Amino acid sequence: MKFIYGKQDWKTFERGEENCFLMTNGLGGFSSLTMIGSCSRNDHAVLMACIKSPNHRYNMIHRLEERLCFGEEAIHISSQAYGDRDTVREGTQEKDCVGAETPKTGEHCERREEGYLYQAEFSFEDYPEWRYLVKGVEVVKCQAMMQGINAIGISYKIRNYSGQDVTMEVLPHLQFVPKGALLSRDQAFTMEGCGIASNGYKLHFKTNGVCRELPVTFYDNLYYAYDACDGRREKGCTVVNHCVSLMVPSGEESVLELVYGMVPGLPDVDEMIYDMEQHREALAQQAGFRDGMASMLAKSAGQFVSYRASTANQTLLAGFPFFEDWGRDTMIALHGCCLATRQYKTAKSILQTFRTYCRKGLMPNLFPEGKEVPGYNTVDAALLFIISIYEYYKKTKDTVFVKSMYDTMAQIIDWYCKGTDYGIKMDEDGLIAAGKDFDQVTWMDVRVGEILPTPRHGKPVEINAYWYNALCIMKELKQFGAEDERDYGALALKVKESFGKFWNEEKGCLRDVLSGTSADDQIRCNQIWAVSLPFSVLAPEREKQVVDVVFRKLYTPYGLRTLDPEDEEFKPFYGGSQLDRDLAYHQGTVWVFPLGGYYLAYLKVNCYSREAKAQVKGQLENLEAALREGCVGQLPEIYDGANPISSKGCFAQAWSVGEILRVYDVLRS
Repeated sequence: MKFIYGKQDWKTFERGEENCFLMTNGLGGFSSLTMIGSCSRNDHAVLMACIKSPNHRYNMIHRLEERLCFGEEAIHISSQAYGDRDTVREGTQEKDCVGAETPKTGEHCERREEGYLYQAEFSFEDYPEWRYLVKGVEVVKCQAMMQGINAIGISYKIRNYSGQDVTMEVLPHLQFVPKGALLSRDQAFTMEGCGIASNGYKLHFKTNGVCRELPVTFYDNLYYAYDACDGRREKGCTVVNHCVSLMVPSGEESVLELVYGMVPGLPDVDEMIYDMEQHREALAQQAGFRDGMASMLAKSAGQFVSYRASTANQTLLAGFPFFEDWGRDTMIALHGCCLATRQYKTAKSILQTFRTYCRKGLMPNLFPEGKEVPGYNTVDAALLFIISIYEYYKKTKDTVFVKSMYDTMAQIIDWYCKGTDYGIKMDEDGLIAAGKDFDQVTWMDVRVGEILPTPRHGKPVEINAYWYNALCIMKELKQFGAEDERDYGALALKVKESFGKFWNEEKGCLRDVLSGTSADDQIRCNQIWAVSLPFSVLAPEREKQVVDVVFRKLYTPYGLRTLDPEDEEFKPFYGGSQLDRDLAYHQGTVWVFPLGGYYLAYLKVNCYSREAKAQVKGQLENLEAALREGCVGQLPEIYDGANPISSKGCFAQAWSVGEILRVYDVLRS
């Protein structure tokens, strides 16, 4: 599935920054820029290397300044916005606006590199490709990453029909700082043979062009439009210390290649492109989807798989560019990103890693780094672990693996029964209560100081649906625990009977939580998982009522609202300061991943009929537009609650992709 964009997609500079691309290297490193090649976020990068997998990331090459030189005339084909006062410092002497006259005191200097005006095309299938037309010169640029190596390859195919010799110049803008950090003007950069050294790291490079060392030049006030609108740091800095160029005579065609990486002996650009194509094609072939959009999502799912150094095993990153590998996110995303795509070995590796870190019946929400201890502040990860084992078993019939996991699964049940950390404990009615003080342990976990925007202390509805399913699974898999005398079936029956407390007869749906507060009767998307899970905790007629209410109140083509728009606490817009965003995060904001639960529930209550499958397939077609917007080929984290038209939050989210892949998996059965 190839995405092709033309000049109408960047009618303005702002339009050109609406969409971006993502490439990953299986180590936690990535490359991401807008489709006009600019950085609209501080964590955009040509090369975001991962020093220690998967989350010790360094922004090595932030962007590329690219220009075609016709004699004394230089024309940018790169694009970048700068802030209201763009300054450049060379050594200790300050200059204003390279290539422009120095403004008078009190004036502002605003400028952009506006290469988008010469950009004819942008496309993405397995890697990004740009096409530029400038005064009779055509430049086709490709950029590629390779699995298992922190490196980036860039090639420029230049066809010169301008009637004069032309020189292609590329100036890498460097940072060599941790992702999100601000470059200091005191940071030193030196050229060491075919490498650049700074901040304790060396970036190797090779090129067929001419490399010239330049005086170290500090660029101030790069402007990040998508950080500004979210209240994040809106300005950044880079350093340029070298230029790579290639002269192309009139009437001839040449290719300029550059490769940068954290190790010597770098591959060629063609080798990197081939590796990327083969890797992504293998993911699509393994998944075996006939639908083009599903195949693209299978490729996109592979971008979240990463090696983790601390466990020497594989893991799933929750989302780019912000998030790391979290327990809850992994257990949700694994079903679609690994099982629906038939990446069973990867799923097994991830589950084995989590089993190793199980403590007091809880799975880590955050993995340990260095001497740090894991964070276990999640009530759902352990229950989802049991469900994941079951889903893996249904796909593979790997009885040896299930036997090896059985004791851990049984221990989780025991700890939930007798009580463990964070107020997680089974009540007398068999239901699970969770959360205390300021600990938010469900996925709606925002805390702002002493403010809990979405308080769910008590008995959350989806947690108890998970709990019931975990008990039913243990009953079914008890054959693998030879000495296990626990009566999971009796406890499951008790939970099912008590689950009736969640039913809200007046609204015809499930309460969100049992807490004795006004939060109980809010209509939220969490109830959909009580229907979509393998074992039904509700009667069929009530399951259908839940699906109908969720569709009527919460459904959008791109996700489910987290709160009924008619609720007085509903927030229609997500954006602004950190406080504003946190207060809206689960108070109406549309999340993509619950949409998978809705479609699975809809299919279930309609007995997976041909008509129901056709209905879901038709609605899924809406997501093709979502794949074209935001991060090309990916699904985002969230949208505004009132009018979900622009992706927000993480531009690529693992559980968003995974949950939609689960739906495609069911549709092909």
